[in-house]
Amino acid sequence: MNIIVMGGRGLVGRNIVERLRSQGHEVSIGSRSSGVDLITGRGLAESLVGIDVVVDVSNSPTFDDIASFEFFKTAGFNLLAAEKRAGVKHHVSLSVVGTGRLEASPYLRGKALQERLIRSSGVPFTIVHATQFFEFLLDIVNYAVRGQVIHLSPAFIEPVASDDVAATVARVAVGAPINGSIEISGPERGRMSELIQRFVIDIEAPYEVQTDVGATYFGAALDEFVLLPREDAERGALRFEVWWKLSEYARADW
Repeated sequence: MNIIVMGGRGLVGRNIVERLRSQGHEVSIGSRSSGVDLITGRGLAESLVGIDVVVDVSNSPTFDDIASFEFFKTAGFNLLAAEKRAGVKHHVSLSVVGTGRLEASPYLRGKALQERLIRSSGVPFTIVHATQFFEFLLDIVNYAVRGQVIHLSPAFIEPVASDDVAATVARVAVGAPINGSIEISGPERGRMSELIQRFVIDIEAPYEVQTDVGATYFGAALDEFVLLPREDAERGALRFEVWWKLSEYARADW
């Protein structure tokens, strides 16, 4: 099977590429460094020649401003139009649990638009919704920190290891399109503020975590359950403690 992974040099993309190549598939990488630009369209048509499956794990370089919305709008339109012309048989997109429920977040509003473009494109598709990656916890800290204090919502989350997400996306990519979505989350549920508190203690960061029901999550206020997946979501196998011991954070000299 001929597959291209857009965003194939990122955290999840690299993992997906390695998994698919190890299964014997022909896998190429779509990124600016490989000559493919989703925003300008440069190199896009050429990269899709002979491609059966497009896996899109590309991501906005920003999270909390209108630029993130514009990224998904432009990249989604350009990619899907090129796939339609090329006769791609399956579009696989990595999205976020909570997309469509948090319109105040430019990032998630962009992801919701991306999904609408996918559903109306005419290209057979599968969307994989994932909860927050364990590896994303530091981004949450960086977004929420003010001075030495981190204000975080007590909303429930079920974070997941990116390795578990990559395994799911790679499996979906070689299967038949479902023209719908599946969800994957981690094996444990906890409140965001409490889980980040554990993370901050583990990395010995000099911050105080304060629970704040009014704290925003990349621009959106949260209720308790808005970031949780459906009951039929797949569950990743890696628990937080195990991921932490294997992670670069546990070995870092903070």
